[in-house]
Amino acid sequence: MKVMTIVLAAGQGKRMKSKLYKVLHQVSGKPMVGHVLDTVNEAKSERTVVIVGHGAEMVKGYLGDRAEYVLQEQQLGTGHAVRQAEALLGSEEGTTIVICGDTPLVRAETIQSMLALHTSTGAAATVLTASFDNPTGYGRVIRGADGAVQRIVEQKDCSAEEAAVKEINTGTYCFDNKKLFAALAEVKNENAQGEYYLTDVIGIFRNAGDTVQAYCTPDLAEAIGVNDRVALAEAERFMRERINRRHLIEGVTIIDPANTYIEADVRIGADTIIYPGTVLRGKTVIGEDCEIGPQADITDSEIQNGAAVKYSTVADSVVGKDSTVGPYANLRPGSKLGEGCKVGDFVELKNATLGDGSKVSHLSYVGDAVVGKDVNIGCGAITVNYDGFNKAITEIGDNAFVGSNVNLIAPVKLGEGAYVVAGSTITHDVPSGDLAIARQRQENKAGYADKIRARAKAKKERSKKE
Repeated sequence: MKVMTIVLAAGQGKRMKSKLYKVLHQVSGKPMVGHVLDTVNEAKSERTVVIVGHGAEMVKGYLGDRAEYVLQEQQLGTGHAVRQAEALLGSEEGTTIVICGDTPLVRAETIQSMLALHTSTGAAATVLTASFDNPTGYGRVIRGADGAVQRIVEQKDCSAEEAAVKEINTGTYCFDNKKLFAALAEVKNENAQGEYYLTDVIGIFRNAGDTVQAYCTPDLAEAIGVNDRVALAEAERFMRERINRRHLIEGVTIIDPANTYIEADVRIGADTIIYPGTVLRGKTVIGEDCEIGPQADITDSEIQNGAAVKYSTVADSVVGKDSTVGPYANLRPGSKLGEGCKVGDFVELKNATLGDGSKVSHLSYVGDAVVGKDVNIGCGAITVNYDGFNKAITEIGDNAFVGSNVNLIAPVKLGEGAYVVAGSTITHDVPSGDLAIARQRQENKAGYADKIRARAKAKKERSKKE
């Protein structure tokens, strides 16, 4: 059986009150429509057609070649939207999933269960439903005495008896593809909204003697369609709970899940501990036996086995095995630590590589630098990498020592084992094994401190008399 998907993503989402089109709003670090495509791909959809309208170029720009696209120039209802895909899919044999681009919480397992029910019963359509104590705002699923679906009635078109039904339509379906497009040709817009409802094909199938099934999900979160910021926050909460639970089951310790934010594509190894206040974003990969947090903010980075990051920010960087970062360090893009490195408090790295065992313990800036193994960079040391026009590289060889408050004016190279005395400003290369000192010779003014104090005291006494 060939499986295809139509994703409805043409709506502007006026209730979001945003310049960003609705399906591109993020849930756990990924646009909602991205979650939906991930789901149908995992459910083995062979072709995916996205119906675009408002913000079409932005949606296509994000999804790229993951889908085919059809433009719905006028938004005349869900039935009208699906019908726009007829030129691409109308002649295909198989099953078509129809799903909204603002339903990021629908799971692949649920789609697969729907497909199994749909196939085994030979249904023309299978509807994903949920049962709510308060179903206000949702279309109601009306079943017959045999339990099969008779029709779906939108909230505004419900009678009092229909409005009392608790089972609702989530907006996700499986259809016999050819029967779907044949039924869509019969759909009228004789309703309160003057729109062509996709749900009307259910009644058309029933009148033709076809079976319509419903798969009721036990996970009510899957019914959430995000139409405003309130629903977006609700979807974020449910998604975060799912993500955290998955990591817990896979052997990660999360001390306080309610105060830990892990985005959808983050991977974490077993026996890693995540402390409260941690935010893990993007494509971050964290190894085994790590300690992350408290208050670590890590984006698109690799944290290798046994490393620790606390009270620090790491972006587009690599922290090597058994290295430590923080507290209060900032690893900017392009930073790479080898094994057993130490980046301490109030240290900033940018586009810098540290070899195995090297240390930058506190209050230093290392930017655009290549640092060898077992190098010690002292407190307050700076690689002066920018002259106002161009960036330049600092190279430091293995086993070198850079004293406190040293300025390395790039481009400059320190050879293996070189030693730079504290307080120096280095403007020329230091060969291997050499010691460099570059500071003004100290001069002591005998008794001058006492003279300054006496002068200040006399001035103060004159002020009092005046």
